[in-house]
Amino acid sequence: MFYIEDYLPAFMFLALGILLFSGYPVAFVLSGIGLAFGLVGIYFDVFSFIQFFNIVPRIWGGIAENLILTAIPMFIFMGTMLERSGVANDLLNCLQVLLRRVPGGLALSVTLMGTIMAATTGIIGASVVMMTLLALPVMIERRYNIPLATGTIAASGTLGILIPPSIMLVIMADLLARSVGNLFVAAVIPGFILAGLYMLYIFVFSGARPHLAPPLPDDIGPKTNTAMALMVLRSFIPPLFLIFLVLGSILFGWATPTEAAGVGAAGAMFLAFVSRKLSWRVLRDVVERSALTGGMLFGIFLGATCFSYVFRALGGDDLVIGTVESFELSSWGLLFMLMGLVFVLGFFFDWIEITLIVLPVFSPIIELLDFGDHVMRQEVVYWFAILIAVNLQTSFLTPPFGFALFYLKGVAPPQVRIQHIYKGIIPFVLLQLVGLGLVMAFPDLALWLPRVLLD
Repeated sequence: MFYIEDYLPAFMFLALGILLFSGYPVAFVLSGIGLAFGLVGIYFDVFSFIQFFNIVPRIWGGIAENLILTAIPMFIFMGTMLERSGVANDLLNCLQVLLRRVPGGLALSVTLMGTIMAATTGIIGASVVMMTLLALPVMIERRYNIPLATGTIAASGTLGILIPPSIMLVIMADLLARSVGNLFVAAVIPGFILAGLYMLYIFVFSGARPHLAPPLPDDIGPKTNTAMALMVLRSFIPPLFLIFLVLGSILFGWATPTEAAGVGAAGAMFLAFVSRKLSWRVLRDVVERSALTGGMLFGIFLGATCFSYVFRALGGDDLVIGTVESFELSSWGLLFMLMGLVFVLGFFFDWIEITLIVLPVFSPIIELLDFGDHVMRQEVVYWFAILIAVNLQTSFLTPPFGFALFYLKGVAPPQVRIQHIYKGIIPFVLLQLVGLGLVMAFPDLALWLPRVLLD
């Protein structure tokens, strides 16, 4: 017999899917649905009013007192400071000079810059906007194919969500109750595999159609080897130094991810000071923008805590597990279903919404999966987290709500149309799916490095 109170968690997801398109802030939508369905649960006598008081200690203990999440504001500060310090601009100029004789050298420079910046910060919006402002006018001026240029910038700018230090990995580690350091290390090789796939595609495409990616003229850049060496020393070494400070301190066990975030923030300020861009006005602007971004993220955390608590209190976990078991899928069948679900959700929702909704619901199921000799049982959760992270790369690029596309279009020159951007991202989305398939087929791509460094 059908009892409506048994399906309240399903109605919560339906309401969430509808209201996320309303334009209201996500934090208000999540918390509002949680509170509203708590009241509905009281009406059907499956929820009690006093249970609302349990939300406050969950917010305090799970968010306010969570030392892992303190890394997020520092990573945001680091990325924002790098954006204002001019490090990225100098890096792009250096890379395009070094690669000017390689087919698609400018596009390869953009991809390398995106990879290096990804290893210093995980703020996608700032990365895409910064790279669009710096690189797209130059690429258009050099008569680059516009879809190739926009696709390269959009895809390269999203690498920061996977390559550590990644804000998304910090959040995922907290939701899955796993080590942030282990997850960071596990994401290194998959992140660089994606960057390598991008560069391979650009190299082959530009070699086959050189008129769509003209080389840089020889008269641009330093004329002597000494001047070239000074340019590399001034523009290429500083960001690599910062990467070593942040990632090296984690990989070699010198610091926790939270401590490394503080080191990275201090290192970004030092680079700004060395480049003579550090001033009271810049510092105030960086702090203000970091606070606004951090406030937005933590507001979503609060709303998601309210939503997930009510969802579970209404029997959401039992409903999801029962539904999945009714499909009678194998472990592989369930994994493919979840990957397909995340990919489809990426067309409509941002990564943080998908992460905060999907992971708490499905993580109890993932821990029970058995893939035999393909993946050891104790490593399944880390492998699954990296698969989700690679999959979520597509959420930034897939229309109609790919946020990287909106960031790019918002600051692109007038001659760049949205059709150019949509056409340009298609091969990169396919490459992301190839990367996902590689990590799925060869789990050691994600699990080998943690075994070597952390065992």
